[in-house]
Amino acid sequence: MAGDTRFEEFQEFARTRSARLFRTALLLTGGDWHQAEDLVQTALGKAFASWGRVRRADRQDAYVRKVLVRIHLSQRRLRRSSEQPVQTVPDSAYGDRGDPELRVALLSALAQLPPKDRAVLVLRYWEDRSVEQTAAELGLQAGTVRNRSMSALARLRELLGDERESLTTV
Repeated sequence: MAGDTRFEEFQEFARTRSARLFRTALLLTGGDWHQAEDLVQTALGKAFASWGRVRRADRQDAYVRKVLVRIHLSQRRLRRSSEQPVQTVPDSAYGDRGDPELRVALLSALAQLPPKDRAVLVLRYWEDRSVEQTAAELGLQAGTVRNRSMSALARLRELLGDERESLTTV
């Protein structure tokens, strides 16, 4: 019976957190829908395998997000150049909220950043984590997170070019 309760707890966790994990994964992967789905599936699989430890964590969301980010960075190291970027971003399942052209521009620019820089930006600005929280989740020093944030934002501004003005005025 205890196993059934744990399974139900995990199912509830996965059901309520999957969408947010997917949004984070989509940003981490630079807009690659399928890779983001795989990333969430793998992170949830690892969370299920060690659910006893996860369920005792003070912040289950942070625990699983940390797993998600580490899997992403690990896969990027292993994959290096086996995948090629594409010109267009897949259609979004979230409908026409906001300006799709701006969304594509931002996702395209994010995709051009190195995986660790992208992870820093996603955690700091999309997930609204502090420097210290981001550092802990990525296994970096706080100063490294600050430096990566500054350089990654500068690179993102450069990549966005003229489109940057449209992003900030919406």
